[in-house]
Amino acid sequence: MWRLVFACICGAVSLLAAADTHGDGAVDLTGRHEAIVARIGPLRAIYANELEASLRALPPFQRAAFGSTPDVVRRHFLMEVLVPQALLALGGDSRELANQPRVAYEIERARSSATLRVVRERIGAARAISMQDVLKYYEDNRARYDTPERYHLWRILCPTPETALFVLEQIKRDPTPAKFGELARDHSLDKATSLRDGNLGFLAADGSSNEPGLRVDPAIVHAAQGVRDGELVPTAVAEGPYFSVVWRRGTIAANKRKVDAVAAQIRDALWKSRVKEATDALLVALRAAKLRDYNNAVLEDVDLFEDDAGVRQALLRDARQARVTNHAETPEAAASR
Repeated sequence: MWRLVFACICGAVSLLAAADTHGDGAVDLTGRHEAIVARIGPLRAIYANELEASLRALPPFQRAAFGSTPDVVRRHFLMEVLVPQALLALGGDSRELANQPRVAYEIERARSSATLRVVRERIGAARAISMQDVLKYYEDNRARYDTPERYHLWRILCPTPETALFVLEQIKRDPTPAKFGELARDHSLDKATSLRDGNLGFLAADGSSNEPGLRVDPAIVHAAQGVRDGELVPTAVAEGPYFSVVWRRGTIAANKRKVDAVAAQIRDALWKSRVKEATDALLVALRAAKLRDYNNAVLEDVDLFEDDAGVRQALLRDARQARVTNHAETPEAAASR
């Protein structure tokens, strides 16, 4: 369709700058920033400053593809880019494409993307964020970059010291992950971890775990610090009113990263945060200025799938499966195993 539009109206183009050329046919725009360099039909004109602004937005390697001298670049860019764009726009207007829902949506989408690009350009590049801002973020979030030593522990929480002794003797006879997992499922009171072999994840000295929402008595960690990786704590560990069998599976050494090592990462985090803040502020302002009416209740009467029962059933099935999966184990927990 676009080729047809182009062919139908290409005769409407008048190059007004054709008289102002050098011997090589290049357009001379010196001192003519407000001059019209091309007129398309009775309404559309392309100005010299519009041409030069478009050229400045191009990276140097792209400008070089249009010619070897500035004048040749201007001429070719005008004829190969700006004039076809104007012709296509006129063709679209003649067919009233902007009134078609799909085209109107794409236009609004393009405007939205352009607005967000402007927001990012005003904020500037991440690499331009000052070292002072980087240092402040580093100090405010020191825990992200100074991680303490952590211990990978498995534990079976038993109701009595006798049960803990029995479990410990069984593990000593068969010190394998399979046996530990079997005993955890049979004897551990901690049902949140018993089905994953009693795996507590990586624990810090205060009992906090990398597993979401999991924290245990620090006494477990302190007992595990007395053995080496791969060894069982030789006696049951008192944990409140209960007793635990603890297996130290591994260790992650403490890690202290200096600010120079994470400066690029911090700048990226700050840049994303500033973009989000600016975008959110713009949305708030636009809603206050442009949003007239909002009636969410009306949406409840809209049935998107009344003609497709199969789609409805598939979505309901997926939703039920998602609820079952989320109830059994969080994605973070699954990823950390």
